[in-house]
Amino acid sequence: MNSTSDTGIQSDFSLPPDDLSRSLVVTRSNDQGLPHIGLVGDTYTVLLSGKDTAGQFCLIDMHIPPGGGPPPHRHDFEESFIILEGELEATFRGQKSVVKAGETAHIPANAPHQFHNTSDQPVRLLCICSPAGQEELFAEVGVPVATRTTAPPKLDPAAQAAFIAKVEALAPKYRTELLRHA
Repeated sequence: MNSTSDTGIQSDFSLPPDDLSRSLVVTRSNDQGLPHIGLVGDTYTVLLSGKDTAGQFCLIDMHIPPGGGPPPHRHDFEESFIILEGELEATFRGQKSVVKAGETAHIPANAPHQFHNTSDQPVRLLCICSPAGQEELFAEVGVPVATRTTAPPKLDPAAQAAFIAKVEALAPKYRTELLRHA
């Protein structure tokens, strides 16, 4: 469809019709009904899953206690972190930097990275993964916890080894690779 905009510029672009099968989704981080997932000492609350966004992205509210954060990894999807409270040490392709409240960090697909809370205060951040799918890995390997800030149970060495083996086995299914160094 050719159309002329208010600026007089002709365009071949037209939007598809509204998909009436999709609805508005409103979530609240502290909602007991949301999945609160304990993982690697952190707690991840899935605010929007791929089911909510037609697979376009997922949105996760992350609570990272002092000392928390995932091991070095990479995946074939884009990931952005919006720091709401506190600060993280982010390692991207081997380079460390500090990302503070009010700042956003974006990790391109396939880039080695990790983040770690080196402070003595919890960090809260929003994580956006595009396309969606990472939330499904978290649900499969994590454990349900009561609230957005409830810490997952501590793992003894045998349980930790079993957890790592499970993550390594499932990582390819979710387009993720654990690394020795970020």
